[in-house]
Amino acid sequence: MNHIRFTIRRSQPWLAIAAIALFTSLATQSQVALSQPAKVTIAPQFSPNPLQVEGVGGGDVAASTIVGTSATQTGPCSGFVNTNPDHVLKLTKFFNSLNLQVESDEDTALIIKGPGGVWCNDDFDGKNPGISGQWQAGDYAIWVSSYRKNHSPNYTLRVREDR
Repeated sequence: MNHIRFTIRRSQPWLAIAAIALFTSLATQSQVALSQPAKVTIAPQFSPNPLQVEGVGGGDVAASTIVGTSATQTGPCSGFVNTNPDHVLKLTKFFNSLNLQVESDEDTALIIKGPGGVWCNDDFDGKNPGISGQWQAGDYAIWVSSYRKNHSPNYTLRVREDR
């Protein structure tokens, strides 16, 4: 870490205020860059249904590296992601029919790692990936990938319970 030394004269208190504001801004930006994944906790009969979560996907690590496989029964583990997941979905109980779908203007893929395994998908509905089925209770790490390394597509993750 670099150390910066300031000498502030009593006649220049504004300089001290400006220096504090600058360092606070830099510290806040560093914290944002290292932020944790967005966490969502739901139980059966959650509301609103569907639940929508906004995000920014992509990264510099091959998705297959994160999950240890290039494909699952639900599709390919494609694109690039960050090491940390974009979201963590905590299911407090078993879901008989839950659907997760990504909507984006760009071509993305979906990677989910949780109780019982890993699921990947691309092009569930057009260019939008999704996973649907029965889900065990537990924590699910969710990544939304981009096909371009270090590209960050905006997306909406929709979580819908079929009742």
